[in-house]
Amino acid sequence: MKRNTQAVFNGLSSFGIVGYSEDELQTIHLATLDILKNVGVRVDSKEARDIFGSGGCDVDETTHIVKIPSYIVEDAIRTAPPTIQLCGRTPDKDYIVEKNRVGFVNFGEGVMIRDPETKEYRPSTKADLAKCSRMSDYLSNMDITYRAVVSQDHPGPSQALHNAEAIFPNTTKHFFIGPDGAENAEYLLRMAAAVVGGREKLRQRPLISFNVCPTSLLKLIPECTDVVILAAKNGVPVNIISMAMAGATSPVTLGGTLVTHNAEVLSVVVLSQLVQKGSPCIYASSTTIMDMRYTTAPVGAPELGMISASVARLAQFYNLPSFVAGG
Repeated sequence: MKRNTQAVFNGLSSFGIVGYSEDELQTIHLATLDILKNVGVRVDSKEARDIFGSGGCDVDETTHIVKIPSYIVEDAIRTAPPTIQLCGRTPDKDYIVEKNRVGFVNFGEGVMIRDPETKEYRPSTKADLAKCSRMSDYLSNMDITYRAVVSQDHPGPSQALHNAEAIFPNTTKHFFIGPDGAENAEYLLRMAAAVVGGREKLRQRPLISFNVCPTSLLKLIPECTDVVILAAKNGVPVNIISMAMAGATSPVTLGGTLVTHNAEVLSVVVLSQLVQKGSPCIYASSTTIMDMRYTTAPVGAPELGMISASVARLAQFYNLPSFVAGG
C-alpha cells in the first residue's frame, strides 16, 4: 500500500498559494446549493430520475429537471468517504487517496500518436495503449494508470472494452477508465471480477474506477448517471470529472465557472449516495477556458491551473478526494 507524503500542512514555516479563503469557499458552496435547489440539473435517465425522486428531490418528468434540496446535498457530502483505497493487482500497489496527499497519473485520452519507430503522426491503436500502460506501470512516480490513448482500430461503442483488455495485462496498478455507458460498465465489472477472483472480491478490492462526466451546463446524461448507479451498487469508485469551458459552456469568470462545476459534480455525488451511502466518489476536474481565437479547450492554459487549484481547494472544503488536470 502506498500513502504519499503530505503536500500541505498548516504551519508557520510553510509556503503556498491559497486561491480562496474559507469564507469565499462558503460563498461558492451557498451559490451552488441555490442553483441545485432552484435551477436544478437536467437528468435524462428515467432510472436516475426515479432515484432522485425517491430520495426527496423535486423531479419534473416533462422537462427532466431535477431540483435537489440543500439538506440532501449536504447529507451526501457527509456520507461520501474522505479516504479511498484504490486497489492494485497486489496490495503493495494499492494507493490511498485522501486530503493533502498528492499522487500522479498520466493524462488521457490521446487520439493521435507519434509513432516512435516510423515518426508517423497517426491515430492511436490498442497496441499503443498496451505499451503506454506498461510504461505507466514501470514508472514509480505514477501511482495510478490511465488510458493514455484510445483503441481507434476498434469500433467506438466497444472501445472501452478494448481499452480495458489492453490495460489489464499490462499494469499491476489501479486504473481509471470511462465505460461510455452502463452496458460497457457491466462488461468491465465482469472483466475485473475475472481478474480479481469473483464479484465479491471485486467489491472488497476494486481494481478499477469509472470515469463519468457531467455535461456542461448542468446536464447529466445516461452514460454518466447509469454508470454511477451501477458503480455504487458494486462498490466501485467513480471519478466525477466536469469538463466545462469557461466562456463557452460555463460563465467566463472563475467564480462563476466554479459554481456551475461544483453543482454538476455534487449532483452526481448525491446520486451515488442515494443509491448507496458511503459509495466512494472522487471530486474531479478537467475544466478549462475556451480559447476564443481557435474555439478549443486548451489544457495547457494558465487558467486551467487556476481552476484545478481552486477545485482542489473545494474538494478539501468538502473533505473529498480530488483529481484534477495538470496540462
